[in-house]
Amino acid sequence: MAEWLREVSVGNWYEAHGEAFEIVGVDTKTEIVLVQHYDGSLDEFDFDSWSELEARPCAPPEDPSGAIDAEREDFGLTETSTLHEHSADPVGWLEAHGF
Repeated sequence: MAEWLREVSVGNWYEAHGEAFEIVGVDTKTEIVLVQHYDGSLDEFDFDSWSELEARPCAPPEDPSGAIDAEREDFGLTETSTLHEHSADPVGWLEAHGF
């Protein structure tokens, strides 16, 4: 097994050529690394291409809405919203917001 493969795990974020992406699959039998870009598009790299990519680990994006094309308001988040407002009755809050 290649040494670099030990570092690659599903859920890890990497950056190459100024673009961040998440590892969503590693198949050692077919020698494929599957990644999802922040915009939601999928890409796959064979092990040789992954080595040449020179991807470096990076932090995940702070805004979770990239891949699902959503706004903060779609999650019921506002600048004044706090965890404490909803923690007393989270089920009631979900029902009130149509979830």
